[in-house]
Amino acid sequence: MSSISEMADKKSSSSGSRLSVKRKEKAENEAKKEEKTPKEEEQAEVNGTNTPMENGEAAAGNGAAANGENAEKPEPMELPPFEIITGDRIDPFFYKFQFKNVEYSSGRNKTFLCYLVDKGPGASGLLRGFIEDEHASGHAEEAFFQQVLPDYDPALKYTVTWYMSSSPCAACAMKLAEILKARKSLRLSIFSARLFEWEEPEIQAGLKELSAAGCKLRMMKPLDFTYTWDTFVDNDEQTFTLWEDCQENYEYYQDKLADILQ
Repeated sequence: MSSISEMADKKSSSSGSRLSVKRKEKAENEAKKEEKTPKEEEQAEVNGTNTPMENGEAAAGNGAAANGENAEKPEPMELPPFEIITGDRIDPFFYKFQFKNVEYSSGRNKTFLCYLVDKGPGASGLLRGFIEDEHASGHAEEAFFQQVLPDYDPALKYTVTWYMSSSPCAACAMKLAEILKARKSLRLSIFSARLFEWEEPEIQAGLKELSAAGCKLRMMKPLDFTYTWDTFVDNDEQTFTLWEDCQENYEYYQDKLADILQ
C-alpha cells in the first residue's frame, strides 16, 4: 500500500443510494453462498484464482475437451475502474450482509467503514458518514484520511470512531499506527464486526502495533450493530433484528482479539 501522499484521489459519490441494481443482484447471489465457503476460497476469489466461468463458457470448454479440440482462450474480463464510495447512509441489504459477524466471510471482499469525527470545542458539530472500498484497490482506511480528514490541525483535539465490517489489513494497521504517532491530538477507536485473517502473523503484528500507538480496538457488540443500523443505514425506520448467533460470534472474535493484543 502506498503512502498517503502518493495515493491518487478517488472519485466519490454523494450518497449510498447510488448503489446500482446490478451490484445489488450480485450481492444477493453472493449472500446465497454465505457461510458455506471457508476464508481460503474467498481469498482465492479475490486473487482471481477461483473465478467461475459463465455457463456458456463452461459448456463450450467441456465440449472442446471431449472432442480433443484446442478451445480458444477467452479474453480476460476487465473490472470497472476502482472507486471509493462515500455517503451518508448505507443500503440496508448491504449492511446486513457485509456487517454480519460470521466466522467464514465468503463474498465479503470489501470493507464498509462508518465514521464519527468530533473535532472538540468550537467545531461545527460531528462529521458522520460511511466509506466503502469497491473491488480491491484503495482501502477505506486510506480513503478516510484522503477524503474525510485530509487536513490536520494540531490545535484541535480529534476524537474519531470507526465501525468497520472487518478489521484493518496488516498494511493499513501499520499506516494507521504511523498516522497516530504523527498526529498526537488524534484519538482513534475501531470497532470491527469481524477479524480479518487474524491467524496470519503479519495481521497480528499490525494490530499490536496499532494498539501500541494508542488506537482502541474492540469487536462490535450486539448493541453496536443496533446503533450503527439506526445511525448509518437507510433503514426507513425499520427495527433491526439481530441474527441468532450474534452474541456468540462477538465473544468468539473478542477472545481472539484479546489473545492477539495481550
